[in-house]
Amino acid sequence: MPIDPKSDPYLAGQLLIAMPGMRDERFAHTVIYMCAHTEEGAMGLVLNQVLDSLSFSELLSQLGIEDETPETEIPVHFGGPVEAGRGFVLHTTDFKQDATLEVDGEIALTATVDILKAMSRGYGPRRSLLALGYAGWGPGQLDQEIRANGWLQAPADSQIIFDLEIDTKWDRSIGKLGVDPRMLSDEAGHA
Repeated sequence: MPIDPKSDPYLAGQLLIAMPGMRDERFAHTVIYMCAHTEEGAMGLVLNQVLDSLSFSELLSQLGIEDETPETEIPVHFGGPVEAGRGFVLHTTDFKQDATLEVDGEIALTATVDILKAMSRGYGPRRSLLALGYAGWGPGQLDQEIRANGWLQAPADSQIIFDLEIDTKWDRSIGKLGVDPRMLSDEAGHA
């Protein structure tokens, strides 16, 4: 489902942070960068889960991009459970193609093989996060989950989005809100 983030950027460009009591294990302690959120649905990429089963070099080989050897090994993230075989690159806006979707003035999303080739050759975006799959919600679903106390939102932070300190992204995201996660209840209406 194509979603235009410019039509209603309610949470587009924000961080979505799983509450401590998140019951869906796929999203427990996750931080998601929201690429789009409209009345038609929402789409984002999980920032703090890396796939140990697949390297960037192996991904390039699977895609038939064998003529290039990446200068550095790029982690491949679990972007979410929807279309787990589809790749997405969240990146700085210094790199743009016709298929690039600019989420905000600093962050863009590209889902083409050409960006992977550019990254493997060392002339891709200055900062990037490669993910397979995405987190998706149907119309009103994310809003309902937020009202049910499943998620918090925070302003995006490029350091949290792009750095390799995976294990601390959730704590740092919660910290941006000035909240002690031990004081959060997983039930709506409770402090």
